[in-house]
Amino acid sequence: MPKTSMLSAAEPFVTAERDAVYKAIFTRRDVRDQFLPEPVPDDVLRRLLQAAHHAPSVGFMQPWNFITIRSQPVRDRVADAFARANDEAVKLFPEERQPKYKSLKLEGIRKAPLNICVTCNRKRGGDVVLGKTHNSSMDLYSTVCAVQNLWLAARAEGIGMGWVSIFRDADLKAILSIPDRIEIVAYLCLGYVDELYERPELEVKGWNRRLPLDELIFEECWQGEP
Repeated sequence: MPKTSMLSAAEPFVTAERDAVYKAIFTRRDVRDQFLPEPVPDDVLRRLLQAAHHAPSVGFMQPWNFITIRSQPVRDRVADAFARANDEAVKLFPEERQPKYKSLKLEGIRKAPLNICVTCNRKRGGDVVLGKTHNSSMDLYSTVCAVQNLWLAARAEGIGMGWVSIFRDADLKAILSIPDRIEIVAYLCLGYVDELYERPELEVKGWNRRLPLDELIFEECWQGEP
């Protein structure tokens, strides 16, 4: 009898598959400085981008684009834009935290052999998008899901990834010829690594700590500070 439905059985992963998913989640790190110079092969990059492209998106609008950047001169210009913004950022922190901030190495833009800028086309689904009618930010959230897919796939491939967010959008758009109507969501640095921190680097270096999960779970209604 011919199959009349596109539905298939929803079965849990076998133990090894399930454990691999959780391993990718729990050992994923934001890599800032540990990149090796070995290039990311085209077939591996394709797998990473396919994983990102299979993220959920509101109204199935798939609002993302991926700009891959390998050119050293372009990465140098991006790194210079970051440095200008970073000089501004450090002054926003209390004076006693500024030395700690300056000690954090943020060398991924130049050091990682591959950079990817992830953008969001907020009009790709038209003026009215299923699921976006009452929350206009859903397309941005969808694009962030694509970034997370990419990050977990990179971890599974032995590739480190870092998310650089300290930019003025206008500077980055000028360097990468991104139209004003397109939103920049993430600038990512990718490359092979031979070591990863056992815990998040900012936790290891005393910048912050992971909050206890039990403090973040409420039942039935909001139970935190008003």
